[in-house]
Amino acid sequence: MRITRASTSLDGLLDFFQIGTESRTSDDPANGSEEASDFERFMGSVLPQCLEARYQVQDSDSRTDNIGTVLRPLSRYEVSAVIKYASVSDAAALPSPVHAAILRKLQLRRERRRTDIQGLDSVHSNSLTSLPSQLPPQLPQSGIFNFLNSIRTTRYEMSFLSRLCGYRPSKDSGLVAVDWETRSPWMELMADVREHYSYAHPASAQSPEVPVPIRYVSLQPSHLQQVHELLARVFWDGIDVSDLLQSSPERCSVIAVYGKIVVGAVLLSSPQEAYITYLAVRAGWDNSQIATTMLYHLITLNPHRDITLHVAANNPAMLLYNRFGFKAEEFIVGFYEEYLDSQSRASMNAFRLRLRR
Repeated sequence: MRITRASTSLDGLLDFFQIGTESRTSDDPANGSEEASDFERFMGSVLPQCLEARYQVQDSDSRTDNIGTVLRPLSRYEVSAVIKYASVSDAAALPSPVHAAILRKLQLRRERRRTDIQGLDSVHSNSLTSLPSQLPPQLPQSGIFNFLNSIRTTRYEMSFLSRLCGYRPSKDSGLVAVDWETRSPWMELMADVREHYSYAHPASAQSPEVPVPIRYVSLQPSHLQQVHELLARVFWDGIDVSDLLQSSPERCSVIAVYGKIVVGAVLLSSPQEAYITYLAVRAGWDNSQIATTMLYHLITLNPHRDITLHVAANNPAMLLYNRFGFKAEEFIVGFYEEYLDSQSRASMNAFRLRLRR
């Protein structure tokens, strides 16, 4: 046990050993007096040597100032006692600058001793500097604020800081909605293929399937090629919707994307006309409510406007449009004759539907 005391008579150390002696005496009264006397004789012979060694150490560390006064360094206990006393007294009254500087140096000295850092063995009064006199506050010139307000800031993605720290544009540009729950027939088929392959090749390492949601976004340039291929398979060749990128695609289009695959698209001709030109879903992704979700978000993005479209007379999409409130206003004979092949099973006649707001 470590004992730190300021008394040169080592009374605390004697008290400590006396407690141990008394405890041993209570356990064995026959040997208590003999052990106590042996201990006292031993301490009586060692204590003068300890005190003499302490005085020699203090004399070697002592210094003489300019006026001949002998200065002795403070012991660890004395430093801790001074800091404790100063902390208590400072709480009652504001310390002077000199007292505050002495207290800071004593605290620094104690920390250096704890971390075995050499230096700052003593505190000299002539090394203390008084605090500078407080200058009166100066009001800034009025032109400074005008100059600061006139500075033009740069957006972070275009700034030099973005080059140092990095900038990653959002991958979900034009995001409308995210669907984690829908499982299409194509997704179920791919899961069965992976499962059968793992059964057939149990020794080969299988990469885990990473779940990916179906994201509904507005039309982007990276979607054009897949959208054109999808519309060519569902409708006819030669469809080009690249002009929608110049006319508010965030209001004129909703694209369903699974990973990097375009699985559905619904498009308006323009936000002013609000005419649905195409609605298509990739094969294997039907009967998954993808068309319903795309149509719902497209209607939501264009509130307070009537939306019109034409649909073939035998197209099952008529049921979908009726659920959203579209009503037939006109029957047009031969509407699709210029677009469909004569051998096509789709009807050449069309209904003109309108969703009134």
